[in-house]
Amino acid sequence: MHHPLTTPAVSDPSLSDGRLVTMDGHRLTVRVSARRRRLGLTVERDGSLTLRVPEGCARERAETFVRDSRSWIAEKIELQQAHRPLNPTRRFVEGEIFRYLGRDHRLTLVNAPGEPVRMLAGELVLDANVAGDLRAGRRAVRDWYRQAGQRWAAGRTQPWADRLGVPEPHVEVGDVGRKWGVYRPGRDSGTGRMTLHWAVFQFPPPLIDYVIAHELAHVRIASHDRDYWRLLRRAIPECASRKAELDELGRRAWLGD
Repeated sequence: MHHPLTTPAVSDPSLSDGRLVTMDGHRLTVRVSARRRRLGLTVERDGSLTLRVPEGCARERAETFVRDSRSWIAEKIELQQAHRPLNPTRRFVEGEIFRYLGRDHRLTLVNAPGEPVRMLAGELVLDANVAGDLRAGRRAVRDWYRQAGQRWAAGRTQPWADRLGVPEPHVEVGDVGRKWGVYRPGRDSGTGRMTLHWAVFQFPPPLIDYVIAHELAHVRIASHDRDYWRLLRRAIPECASRKAELDELGRRAWLGD
């Protein structure tokens, strides 16, 4: 939801990037962007609110925007609660199922030194000694997803960057909290950086491609306004159905407990 720019901006230190503010009874994290001209609100996957503002935004303008967005916020929070996450836990025992690139793989425990986790003949093989320590097992499997995802993503962004007409960013795989991906622009118009959540590699490749294209579209348009979705639809005509599928599968993805 956005309001057009109507008055000159006045700098307010309380609206600096990363600050937590309270407006109209809501606790919001402020995100400032030099590329943004309008204000925006996002209800994050964990239910928190992010207020996106242009540089030099006056607090009074932001408070009016949040107050005018009261119905929108209530509607989005209610919708999110109806689709709240059902993320499962995982046990590191023989036969447990882990997904990779949309396919199920059975966990097999072995007593052998070497790599703690590897894919072998369609099974995810985990060292039994590592599996015996819950924290070590989680860490080892998350690291495997991170490394496997990094290999899979190598070269995957270039075709999407070309299709969207943006520079190809550096890509890394890590933990980005409750987001599937994050794009951070480079300094002084340099190459940006995209971080994909390791858990996204549980999804089928078309959904991972959607996450990549989604983040790359932000190179040109910071917000999720009409122009943003129009741009993304040019790259992925079926982006709405992919987003819906990602939202549904994301509720059931293993996030490392």
